[in-house]
Amino acid sequence: MFSQPTPRPATAFSRPSTARPPTRMSGVTTQPEDHAVNYVVAVLEGRGVAREVGIAALDKDTGRTVLLQVADCQTYVKTLHHIGLHHPGTLLVLDSALRDRPGGGGNAIGAPSLLVEALQDEFPGVPIEPIPRKYWNETAGRDFVTQLLIEDDERPATLMAVQEKYFALSAASALFKYLEARSNAVYSARSLRIQYIPVEGTMLIDADSARNLELINNLTHKKSTHSLFGLLNHTFTPMAARILRANILAPVTNLSSINQRLDAVQELTDTEDRFTAIKDALRGLKGVDFDKLIAALIVSEARPTTNVKIAEQRVGQMLTLRVAVRALKAVRDAVKGCRSDLLRAIERLISDERIDQLDELIAEALNEDAGAVKSGVHNKNMKVYAVKANYNRLLDVARETYKEDIAEVYALQRRLAEEHDLPIDLQWTENGFYFTVKKDEVPNGRFPKGFVDVSAKGTKWICSSMDLKKWNARVKDALNETMLISDQIIQDVLAEVMEHVAVMWKASEAIALLDMIWAFAHASILHSYVRPEFTSTLAIKGGRHPILEVVQPPGMLVANDVYCSDGTSFQLVQGPNMSGKSTYIRQVALLVIMAMLGSFVPAEYASFRLHDALLTRLSNDDDAERNLSTFATEMATSAMILGLATDKSLILIDELGRGTSPHEGIGVCHALAEEMIRTNAFVFFTTHFNDLSATLGRYPTVCNLHLEVNTTRQTTSTRFNMVFQHKIRDGPMEEQDHYGLELAKLADLPDDLLATSARVAENLANRERERRAKSEGGKVGTRRKLLIRLKDQLTQILEGSDLADAELASYLAELQKKVVQDLGNTLTA
Repeated sequence: MFSQPTPRPATAFSRPSTARPPTRMSGVTTQPEDHAVNYVVAVLEGRGVAREVGIAALDKDTGRTVLLQVADCQTYVKTLHHIGLHHPGTLLVLDSALRDRPGGGGNAIGAPSLLVEALQDEFPGVPIEPIPRKYWNETAGRDFVTQLLIEDDERPATLMAVQEKYFALSAASALFKYLEARSNAVYSARSLRIQYIPVEGTMLIDADSARNLELINNLTHKKSTHSLFGLLNHTFTPMAARILRANILAPVTNLSSINQRLDAVQELTDTEDRFTAIKDALRGLKGVDFDKLIAALIVSEARPTTNVKIAEQRVGQMLTLRVAVRALKAVRDAVKGCRSDLLRAIERLISDERIDQLDELIAEALNEDAGAVKSGVHNKNMKVYAVKANYNRLLDVARETYKEDIAEVYALQRRLAEEHDLPIDLQWTENGFYFTVKKDEVPNGRFPKGFVDVSAKGTKWICSSMDLKKWNARVKDALNETMLISDQIIQDVLAEVMEHVAVMWKASEAIALLDMIWAFAHASILHSYVRPEFTSTLAIKGGRHPILEVVQPPGMLVANDVYCSDGTSFQLVQGPNMSGKSTYIRQVALLVIMAMLGSFVPAEYASFRLHDALLTRLSNDDDAERNLSTFATEMATSAMILGLATDKSLILIDELGRGTSPHEGIGVCHALAEEMIRTNAFVFFTTHFNDLSATLGRYPTVCNLHLEVNTTRQTTSTRFNMVFQHKIRDGPMEEQDHYGLELAKLADLPDDLLATSARVAENLANRERERRAKSEGGKVGTRRKLLIRLKDQLTQILEGSDLADAELASYLAELQKKVVQDLGNTLTA
């Protein structure tokens, strides 16, 4: 039906020069190994200039299905972002997309489309399978969604949302046809949780930014927990870990949802008893993956077969389901009586009477004392006796046979132990029983006649006998018969259970959300975080880098303030290498993401505004795969940022222009900075080009900052010391220290040469300072900035101040005095 995965063909044409630079590691570094998912993702691009792209993704382990349709640009950054959120294991594309463009150099097959090439660059190693056009069918996709979507309150809204999404529905058709053909899997009617995701509901964070900010994985050590995900992941359940990861990579932009989460976290941090009760209740669900469990129960074979392994798995899944359903009652009791809207909503979801009905349905067929056991013969016995006695006569007979055969095995073990005077024990594996004897009981492994397959394993000998093999075969036959009959009973029960599948999905979502909220509260208590608020201004008092805070010894991390508003939207940050510029702007990004997650943040006070995208240029690596220099990669990323930036974006630029000459670097930085200033986005722009503070000075929204550095000279030596304070200060970096000349002294250059160099550098610096001081344009620009900042400060007071009248009057008087003084300085200078 479908062809085999297609290897990457020769590419005659490269992506356009403005294309988003590929992220070599993004396909693997934004997903923690222990929370790996298994999505199959179908992607279909429409023809024409609109570049509509439909995406349908299904996690084969959990059954979670998402549909979306996005109007993208030629960089496909939005498409790649949303696919990356679901960590694809397989990508499905239209077969003609693999040969969409004419080949070059004698390549008659043709080159892949730009979208396919972007997928290959972004997700190296992920197989891309061509699907014939006839399977990309809107009508079939709509039928699949209508048939499989669970029956709940959100069903009408979901069906309405996808009604006109031609490309998303066509992708859904190809996705389910592929699963049926390749995986022999069909899903029960109205059993899948299918969601249509509106693109505008989350903040865009591309894979490069996620990697460089260490949102999911640590850059140095992949298995390290020193990442934002590792910092916040105190969850008990795999479902919660998955939604935490998804939220970190795409924080929500709905203020009401964020505040509901913050209210819930606030309640847990303020109420120790509630915090502890929820922790104890969630601990009963530790390791239980509700999503995977439900997905395993609702899927069946497209071509039914008699499979003992599947039968045994189904029995085990039903036992696990009962444990999970009963654990929900403890969670229900823990959240009963909560004040916050979100926690009350969670209580309502898990208090649904259908959950109790599920427990009753399962209890009618399963033994009360049958539970989930991980492994060993006890696991087998638990499954054998899972169904109640006298429920099915054939099952009772099969179990009696199994019991007798097991008894014969133990009788054989006792007989051989007595006969040979050996302390023989029995061990169980999936292949049956075998004998074990400590090595010191049988020197050199010389067993009496009749023992076979002797081998060493640790401190023991393991072996078997012909009689044991015979009884193993009989045990296996009885076990298989028991499992197949039990499975028939379980499937009958399952048919009734599936009538309540919607409430199970809702309960899973509720537990995952509660678990994530509890993890936020735990991190807040552990690290003394504060609740953020949302205004039109980014204002942080005593902000701390959340990852460095747990890495460095207590008291070593320097806290910094941040203030960015419409009047100071372009923050130009200067300082020498190692002063902390990169750490400072990364800290800003991490705190913004934490706040938009609904988490408390490491600061004394924090106010944020909502952002639609986090756009960054943080790495300075060459791109060897595409033969791009550092400078070319910087320009490609900058083009992407300018194409996506809006007045609601947050942009971080770190040391742009280091890959070219100083004059070209300054020119490019100035031109790009001007374009970013015009967007009115919040921009944090670190640079080693000190002249930018002068060239950009005429723009009233440019705010100059620098990282403080102290220098001390040794009186008996030409050496000097630089002490990095890592503290942000207002204003551009002063030039008088001439760090380069001080470092030149270490090269043993002649003293007269160094003295002349210092004198010339100081004269040039003094002239430049005099020129700037006399510049009327500079003074006018300074006055404009002061007035704009005053307007922002008054707006911030109006929106968020909770000061008493007397305190507010005192603060306003001090503010007035300072503004008058600063304005006066520009008139008398």
